[in-house]
Order: sequence, then C-alpha cells, then structure tokens
Amino acid sequence: MKAIELEKAYEPKSFEDRIYNEWETKGYFKPASDEASPVHAQYKCQCEDCNKKTNTYSVVIPPPNVTGVLHMGHGLNNTLQDIVVRYHRMKGDNTLWLTGTDHAGIATQNVVERQLKKEGLTRNDLGREKFLERTWKVKEDHHNTIVKQQRKLGNSTDWERERFTYDEGLSAAVRDVFVTLYERGLMYRGKRLVNWCPRCGTALADDEVDHEDTQGAMYHLYYEYADGSGKIEVATTRPETFFGDTAVAVNPTDERYTALVGKKLKLPLTGKEIPIIADDYVDKEFGTGMVKITPAHDPNDWEVGKRHNLEVINLLTPDGRLNENVPEKYRGLKPEAARKLVIEDLEAAGLFKGEEKMVHSVGHCYRCKTVVEPYLSDQWFVKMKPMADKALAAWKKGEIQFFPQKWENTYSHWLENIRDWCVSRQIWWGHRIPAWYCQKCGEVIVSREDPCKCPKCGAGASDLKQDEDVLDTWFSSWLWPFSTLGWPENTPDLATFYPTTALVTAYDIIFFWVSRMIMAGLEFTGKAPFHDIYIHGLVRDKQGRKMSKSLGNGMDPLEIIDMYGADALKFTLGFMCAQGQDILIDKDSFKLGSRFCNKVWNASRYLLGNLEGRNLVPVTDADLTELDKWIYSRLNYAAKTAREALDTYRYNDAASALMEYFWNEFCDWYVEATKINFKNGDDKEKDRQASVLMNILEENLRLLHPYLPFVTEEIYGKLPLSEIAANRKSAGNQKVASNSEYAGMLINAPYPEYTKDRENAEIEARFEVLKELIGKTRALRVDCGIDPASKINIAILIEKGSAAEVCREKVEMIQLLAGVAKVDFVEAKPASSIGTVGKGFESFILVDENINKEQLIARFQKTIEKEEGFARMSQNKLNGNFAKHAPANLVEEEKARLAESERKIATLQSYIADLK
Repeated sequence: MKAIELEKAYEPKSFEDRIYNEWETKGYFKPASDEASPVHAQYKCQCEDCNKKTNTYSVVIPPPNVTGVLHMGHGLNNTLQDIVVRYHRMKGDNTLWLTGTDHAGIATQNVVERQLKKEGLTRNDLGREKFLERTWKVKEDHHNTIVKQQRKLGNSTDWERERFTYDEGLSAAVRDVFVTLYERGLMYRGKRLVNWCPRCGTALADDEVDHEDTQGAMYHLYYEYADGSGKIEVATTRPETFFGDTAVAVNPTDERYTALVGKKLKLPLTGKEIPIIADDYVDKEFGTGMVKITPAHDPNDWEVGKRHNLEVINLLTPDGRLNENVPEKYRGLKPEAARKLVIEDLEAAGLFKGEEKMVHSVGHCYRCKTVVEPYLSDQWFVKMKPMADKALAAWKKGEIQFFPQKWENTYSHWLENIRDWCVSRQIWWGHRIPAWYCQKCGEVIVSREDPCKCPKCGAGASDLKQDEDVLDTWFSSWLWPFSTLGWPENTPDLATFYPTTALVTAYDIIFFWVSRMIMAGLEFTGKAPFHDIYIHGLVRDKQGRKMSKSLGNGMDPLEIIDMYGADALKFTLGFMCAQGQDILIDKDSFKLGSRFCNKVWNASRYLLGNLEGRNLVPVTDADLTELDKWIYSRLNYAAKTAREALDTYRYNDAASALMEYFWNEFCDWYVEATKINFKNGDDKEKDRQASVLMNILEENLRLLHPYLPFVTEEIYGKLPLSEIAANRKSAGNQKVASNSEYAGMLINAPYPEYTKDRENAEIEARFEVLKELIGKTRALRVDCGIDPASKINIAILIEKGSAAEVCREKVEMIQLLAGVAKVDFVEAKPASSIGTVGKGFESFILVDENINKEQLIARFQKTIEKEEGFARMSQNKLNGNFAKHAPANLVEEEKARLAESERKIATLQSYIADLK
C-alpha cells in the first residue's frame, strides 16, 4: 500500500473548525435515542433486546450568564464536561449534554444601565418596555459570543436542544413553580428585614452578599436617663443608625441592670424616649452589657424587636440615603457623611466618649460590590426548611454523591442552617412575579394565567395591578435540570434523561445553585436532579490569585486556542485538575498540552508514513511477539486506569496515565523497539509489524479522544480503517467492529476496554527490568557527559534466576535504545568501569579507548565542587534564621535541594573511586 501523508507540522487551525462542523452537521452530538443520531439504528436495535440495555448518561451545562464572554473558569468547566461526555458516548451510553445560557437578572441589567449612564440616561428615562427591548439586544450579542467560544472549545453539546432561562418554556415552568409553592404554603409575602443593595435598588438573598473584612471603628456613645439621673454607655459601628433605636437591651440575668429594666432613656439629638428592656440575646460579658436595638437596620435587632413588639423605624431611602425619619439636617445624606456629622454633634453635646479602630466584616453586593444595607421592605419569600429537610435526607440515603466527598460537609451545614429565601427583586429584567393586587378590595391573586377579574369582589382586569418585581435569577436556575427537558410537561426527553447523571460545577456556587437544584428536583419531580456532583476548583494565576479584570491576570480561552489549539487547552486543564484543588496556570502552562498534541501528531505521521510498500494482514494472538504482548498489556492497563479515573471524575489521574502510556511506553519504548524488525525482518515480518502498529495506533486514538478530540479525529480519518477492521475480524478479534458500523468518525467509536486476556504480569516484569537497565544506562551516560550520539560499550552482571535474565535475550533492543555498540555479560565488575545497580542486575559503562578517563574524572570533580557549593548554601540557610522564619513548604524545599546535592556528590565520588 501507499504511505499515508500527514502534514509535517501539527497545525490545529487547519482542521479544528472543519471537524467540529462535521460532527455537528452529521448529528454526532445528539443522543443515540434521537432519530437524527447516526447511531440511532444500533440504539434502537439494542433497546429491543433486553440483554443489551443501553445506559443513559445526561449532563446539563451550568448556564453561563449573558453578560459578557467566557473566561478560563468556564473553559475549565466546559472542558471537564466535554471529557466525560465524550467518554460516555464512546462507552455506548445514550448520551446527552444539554447546553444553554442564563438571563442573569441583576448582572445583565447592570450591564445595560452602565451603557445608559454613558449616554446620560437611566432606565426610568426609557420606561420598562423600551428598557427590556434594549436588554434583549444585549442578551443576543453576548449569547452569540458565548456560543462561538463554546464551539471553539469543542463542546459536544446538542445545539438543537439549547435553552435559555428566560425562554418561553422555562418562563412557563417558573410561573408554575411559583404558583405551586404558593398553593403549598411555601411562598409568602411579608414586610421583613432584607439585604438591600442601594446601587442596584433591589433586595438580595443572604448568599448574594459577599462579606469582606473592612477597616472601621467601634464608636462609644452616651444615652442619658430621661429623669436626668445619669447616663449609660453603648457601642456601635453605625452611630448614624441610632435615630432608629427603639430600645436598649440588657441580659435578664445581669444583676448590674436588673433594677433598670423599664427605665426610660433620652435618644440623643432627638426629643424621643426609649425603654431599657431585658433579652437573652445580650452578651453581658461584651462591652458594658448594654446594647442599642435598631430593629429596622440589624437582623439580630429585628428578632429582638419582634419578641418585644418594638416600633420598627426605617431610616433609609431605596437609594441608601437617610430619610424623613431623622432630624432634618441629616436627611438626604449617605450613611458615611451622616456618620461624620452625627459624631460631631454628639461631641458637641458631650455624648460621645470615643472610638476604637477595628476590622470587621461588611456585606457587599455580589454583583456591584456596593455595601449592602439591612432594609425593611415588602418582599416575597420561599419557606426553605421543609425542602432543605428533603435534600438532607436524599444525601443521607445516598441519592446524591459528591466528588470529592469533602463538599458534603459544606452542603449539609448550609441546609441545616438555612433561612427563608427572599426571591423578589426590584429590577425589570427577569421573570415578572405572577401576583396581582385588586385595587378595589386588596385581594392578592397568584395565578398560572393572567387573571381577568378579582375572584373576591369581581373587579375587572383594569383594577388588577401586577406586582412590579421580578424573581431572583436563581429561581429559574434552580429548575434547570428538569425545566430544560420540558417539565412541567411529561416530554420524551424528560422521561429519558431525567434525573440527569452528573453535575460538573465549581465550588463557589454550591449555595446559590447546587443545593437549590436538589431541593427543587425533590419538591417538584420527587427525584434528585442528578446523582454525581463533581465540584472542581477555581482557575487562578501562578500566584494563587483569582483571575479578574482589575488584576489584569485573566485569560481568554480563545487566545489560548489561537496560540496552541483547543486540544492543548483541554488536555492541560484536564491534566492539572486534581480533585479538591484550585488550578494555578499562566499562558506558558498550555505548552504541556501543546507538546503532547505534537507528540501524538508526529508519532502518527511516522507510523503512517512508513506504510509505503507494506500490506496490512490479519494478526492473531499467536502471531504476537513478546514485545507486542507487552505493549498490549500496557494499553490494557492504561484503558483500565483511564476508565476507573473518569468514572470517578479523577481527571488528572486519567490524563497522567494516558500521557505516560502514549509518550513513554508506546512511543519511546515500543515504537523505537519495533525499528529492529523493520531493519532486520523480511517482508512478511515487516507486514506483520506494520499491521500490529496500525491496530494499536487505532486503539490509542480511541483511548486519547476524550482529552484530544480534534487531533485524534483528524488522524483517525487518515487511517486505513477498512483494512484494519477487516484484518481484525479475519484474525478472530471481535472487540472492534468495522468502521462503517460506527458511522465513520472516531467520536462514536468504542472506548477501549480492559480485558483479562491482555494482562501479562510475567512479560511486564521482564520488560520493567529492560526499561530500568536502559534507563539507568542512559542516565549514567548523562552523568559522564558522554555524547548521546557516541556508541559506548557496556557489561551486564545478571543475578541468576532473576527477571533480569531477559537482558540476555534482548541484546539488540538494549543496543538500540541505550545507544550501545557492544554488550558483554560478566560474572564480576570489570576493571576501569562505572556501574549502576538495578533489580537483578548491575550495568557498567566500560571506560576504554572510546572514553578519556582523565577528562571524565576532571568533569566529575568539577561537578562535585559545584554541588558542594550548593550544599553549603543550603546547609547555611537551614542552620540560620531561614529555617526559623520561612514558611514550612519553603524549608522542606531547601531540605530536598540539600539532599539532592548530597546524593549527586556521593554518586560522583563513587564513580571516581571506580575509575581509580
């Protein structure tokens, strides 16, 4: 046959887009159960045979927000999903990866409002309808960018099933859930203290508040008794809020103040009087043991106020300024300005004792980073405890499983301490709350359909006013696993793919999304929405910092793809993704994946280019050499390791095993060793060897495909697949059927399986000795500074009866792979030689006329002197202040450097002794 030519250089830009378009247009991203799938016929056949039941594997993508472009965190998340989805598709599972985007209420509205601000406009200038039109346009622009990025990444998602959290179907599901919760008594409206963002002008849920340590102060104030008999001291971080104080509390067991309970105090700078009350909330050991109570501006004070029926006085406007409930001179001021003025006035009145600088935790809006204020307002809430109890029970019963397991503690702790969820938002972009208020009788109507009249007084639609608020973004996202499959309708997709199999997501949204999805799934479908929950780390820069625009350390996945190709990005991220750890990378990190892609390309190019004049023939097990059996055993082990790792989401373990097998064992050992047969064998042997190499290369490409989908697909399409398949069948190997049965592309070819028949511990032990001997001989050459191109002579001493006896049979392989001219087997160490020891053998480089002994000794001595210098430096650091004050990991690194220098010195000294 003719040689098959691959381009000399690996150029991913030349084929990645073409291959992706072919996958998509031919329907390979569709599940096998879909009639448009190229393997639907096989799926249908299997479904009709109860002995060949096809498993289902379904994943829903964490929908990215339509507020911008994908960052490297999305690149990691999408890559990890694509790897397992491709793996399960190749396993023969009926696989669906469902994609989509999130409308991201507050975040998207902020984008549009920032645009309007540059034009000198506000949303109110446009009005609700025009504002929403503009927001839809922003959504479309960003959505198109995101989809382009996902295609470049190689996401094998079913694009025809793509969803959006604000599309018609999901909007219907959201309304149905709201009404159902209301009917079940789990949705209610009430005036409560909420987290309020003055910048966004909306309420936030507890987990939408980021708490940051902030420099502040504790201010000490005096409140005078109303009867003029003295004064008390209280402390606060927010003195401007004392205008909303309606009591001062003491602990009922605090004997210092028992007689004062009920006594009145004058509120400074006002004419008001407030009582001293007793409540267990007060810690009598903290400060003076007296606490000012401001029910409208502190969550704990709110609870005290409810217990004592205290007046609740809101001091803030929706935009975060002091309102009409404070003296006139403070009205309209921001809290910071009001605080400064209040302290000046208290000092003038002799009611300010002083301040203490301190760092305390302050809540900020998770979107715009504005300081969040406790704020009293009417909001809609979901009762979470009943649903949280179900979600905890599902976890305890093993219905969900976290990878890694440590995240179970985070999950259970949050659910055990859950608070009701404030779901109303005072913005325009989002799902409008399906509640109407009758303007005549005050009736509240919650309905799946827009009401035509009031059910209580009969007033018409014109007298019914819909709630202006929209629902929290996460209220649609928590329905994502089943609403995207057609719920509340009982669709075929819902019946086939729900519950989904796995969720792959980052740890920063366990509260926002993961826990709530589990609660929603159990509440509305009776089933947990997925079984496997893989929580991956975050992508950080090499200094461990989170990537952000402000730090300028972010990376665009498309830039990396442009530099190295999508496979380089995917393999690098998979290789570096260890369970429970963040990933620290820079642009150079992706050279790892690029080098591996190049290795796969160049190895394949070499093998295909050497087919000139060869005939591919059937190869039975009896035709395999010991070398062939060894590589099949190693391939078998790599397939076993990769499968076990991917089944438990240990991405880095699978990637490491694949790279070690292909680069080291297949390329550096097996392919190199087969050159002996091509050099010395007759045509029959060369045909046999070429056929084995093609069989193994084809299987290798299937093994690597989930991590390197593009380059493996491109090479796979060049293979002489019909000859390979025909010869396998002829040889009685039914493991891999013909290419035509898998519709022509690697993406749907079967993933290699582990088989007991291929396992051969005896041959592996023999070859491990060979690898060790050759490896140590190579290392000895490096130590001696001998040119790799120079042929040397070695002697080998074999321990009788050991596995190292194989060396006597593999002299030609040793000569080729170790760069050796001559191999002698000896009974004792030869004179003028340098030795190395391995399992069952000693190997000696003979210092003969080919090697200058004196130059070699001088080289060793010079290296020893250099290493002694390094050792002294390390020892001095470890004996000095470094060891006392440096971080433990740096101290351990220095100890390791010292140990390595001492090892090198001892080794080289032994070489000198051998030579002398």
